[in-house]
Amino acid sequence: MKIVKRILFFGLLFVSISALLIYCSVRRYAGRSYAQAKKDRPYDVVVVPGIPYNTQSTMNVLALRIFWAKHLYDSGYTHNIIFSGSAVYTPYIEGVIMKIMADSLGIPSDHTFSETRAEHSTENAYYGWKLARSLGFQKIALATDPFQSSTLEGFIKKYCPGMTSVPAVLDLLNSSGKSLPRIDPSGAFVKDFISLPQRQGFWERWQGTMGKRVKDEQAKENN
Repeated sequence: MKIVKRILFFGLLFVSISALLIYCSVRRYAGRSYAQAKKDRPYDVVVVPGIPYNTQSTMNVLALRIFWAKHLYDSGYTHNIIFSGSAVYTPYIEGVIMKIMADSLGIPSDHTFSETRAEHSTENAYYGWKLARSLGFQKIALATDPFQSSTLEGFIKKYCPGMTSVPAVLDLLNSSGKSLPRIDPSGAFVKDFISLPQRQGFWERWQGTMGKRVKDEQAKENN
């Protein structure tokens, strides 16, 4: 019994230390990226990945991304914002919901845009980047929470040429004390919605997360 307790103790200790090291690393990464963005600003547009709306477990992250986008706009880091995301896990189109919220917070509606194809974080970056280029924007950055931003670094370097990252700096953004605006979400509602897990199996969703649809599209374009 003592051996089991020791194993559990050291296992929990290892997990806790690992989590702390990752947290500190991500914070340093966000700070360095923001400092570089300060030198490079203003961007033509930042792309903000979506997250499911109207679920208790995601609303804090949704608030963080919305308020970070507003901070970047209000502080002159970007002239425009693209919110990216389809209706994936809930019947609300994420890119549209986030635009409605941003507009309600006072960001001029002619400076916010919705990308509505993306179903995975890699696709948020890629389809957001493609929309930005189609709108004539050249200086493009990804603006999201630092963990997601760090996991997408290698992907955007390969598939989104010229795109950089401006991850949220938590010390500058206290979204926990802010409330998202009350909105009418009906304009983003998808009738007869079928969620991604109902449409795709685990392996297909995993391939999407790793950028399969992006890679397939680029392969077709190059042929």
